[in-house]
Amino acid sequence: MKKVFFNAKVYVEKGVYAQAVLAEDGIIRAVGTDAEVLAAADADGLPYEKVDCGGRTMLPGLNDSHMHLLMFGRSLYKVKTDDVKSIDELVQRCRTFIKEHPDRVKHGMHSVGWNQDNFTEGEKRMPTRHDLDRISTEIPVVMERICGHMVSANTKAIEMLGFDREIPEIPGGEVRLEEDGFPSGIFTENACHVVNALIPNPTIGERQEAILAGMEYAVAHGLTSVQCNDVGYPECKGEGAFETYSQLYERGEALLRFRHQTLFDSPEEFEEYLTHGEGSRGGYGKGSWLTLGPLKLYMDGSLGARTAMMKNGYVGDPDNHGVSCITPEEMDRYCAIAKKYGVQVVTHAIGDLAIEETIDAYEKAFIDGENKLRHSVIHCQITDQKLIDRIVEKGILVQAQPIFMGSDMGVMQEIMEEPLISTSLNFGTMLRRGVHLSYGTDCPVEDCNPFLNLHQAINRRHQNGQPEGGFYPKECVDVETAIDAYTLESAYCEFQENVKGRIKPGYYADLIVLDKDIFTCDPLEIKDILPVLTVVGGKTVYQRDEK
Repeated sequence: MKKVFFNAKVYVEKGVYAQAVLAEDGIIRAVGTDAEVLAAADADGLPYEKVDCGGRTMLPGLNDSHMHLLMFGRSLYKVKTDDVKSIDELVQRCRTFIKEHPDRVKHGMHSVGWNQDNFTEGEKRMPTRHDLDRISTEIPVVMERICGHMVSANTKAIEMLGFDREIPEIPGGEVRLEEDGFPSGIFTENACHVVNALIPNPTIGERQEAILAGMEYAVAHGLTSVQCNDVGYPECKGEGAFETYSQLYERGEALLRFRHQTLFDSPEEFEEYLTHGEGSRGGYGKGSWLTLGPLKLYMDGSLGARTAMMKNGYVGDPDNHGVSCITPEEMDRYCAIAKKYGVQVVTHAIGDLAIEETIDAYEKAFIDGENKLRHSVIHCQITDQKLIDRIVEKGILVQAQPIFMGSDMGVMQEIMEEPLISTSLNFGTMLRRGVHLSYGTDCPVEDCNPFLNLHQAINRRHQNGQPEGGFYPKECVDVETAIDAYTLESAYCEFQENVKGRIKPGYYADLIVLDKDIFTCDPLEIKDILPVLTVVGGKTVYQRDEK
């Protein structure tokens, strides 16, 4: 069935706008004036649907280049802790949740969201086992920091792990101790996975329920594609992990396009996946809606947890250079296997030392001296000028999260010194220098609402408008550049730039119609924009009821 979207302000590319779009069989067939597109639709004499956009602005569907959709969906069923202002509030909110939802915590309580940097009442510190024992001493309580690189657990959890008797060595992870040698309840990096494993994994049905809930939120906020690292985490690994997603697409229940970014426990497991597992099977998924993507690796932690790998350490803690989640030797093995089988690699790297080591590994695995597999650095926050130059020269992709600035601009000023601050989060500079830099949110670390993210990229200010003028405003980008980073550049990450990310003939009919003109409104109002219509492959997946 053909469909014509007319009476719109259609963003085609920088400086180029149209009025109408003809879509057929999920593909854009014509773009132009209302008269041109309606004439094209009438040419074969067949019936078609007409959608009057009411003069509103139309963009290509937005594409989050790195997030965790399952984790986000699961978080909607857990206690909300991302806005707590103190340890006491965290404790009380969890106690209330246990009373109101005992069925959801009968095997243990888990949530993601607290951030000690946002505590405004009481002590501004990380919660320990003693704090969480006030929530419960009967079930394991595991409270994950917003970044996902640190968890706090109660004494019951420590006892269930057997860490009250003997603490094993956890490569790439840390179990922080009290003065007497007993675990404090704070775990970082790879040790987090050990603690999180105490909470029973969801069934396939529970995973699918969460994924669909996440998809509903995503399309209601303008996302038509997501690149997700879900598979490989404890709650989505092993038998049934990939089937969780393929079943949704086979049943036609999925609402957007999904590309896997997959974790593995070892290089051997990765190669087994490529030779005998899911990665060896042709015809994966349902057309372009569900695809296999890159190998996902972790190099370091986060700024907020003080586990990002920093060359010169942290202010007040210069001997702390962060936590290395993978050895250089293991990283090289992963990249060599990826090169052998032609697989892209994307690596979480936040600190300058982590970014440097990631690029070192990538360069060894280049093909003919070039980054032909489009290896990418996820986050890429702390950079000096030499690192930026190297990213440009080597053609390294960057999957950035401007939305992180809301919390990290304050943290950076506490733990870093100039001039490093001035050359970090330099996403505007990278785009202007030709880096293939795309936008994502790392949701549920941050809200996957792309307009909150665009606000940060364009304005470099908190949602409350501070700091006035923006945080290092030279890194602000114009609206068109920001939209391109969220569409065409995200498609480039997927090798899809010729079919996704533009409203042009031959591209997927993925588009959104906005309730406000993002090109002419007050830039500080961008964060409040929402779509009234979201279309994926010509199919309406979200429409706001405006009655």
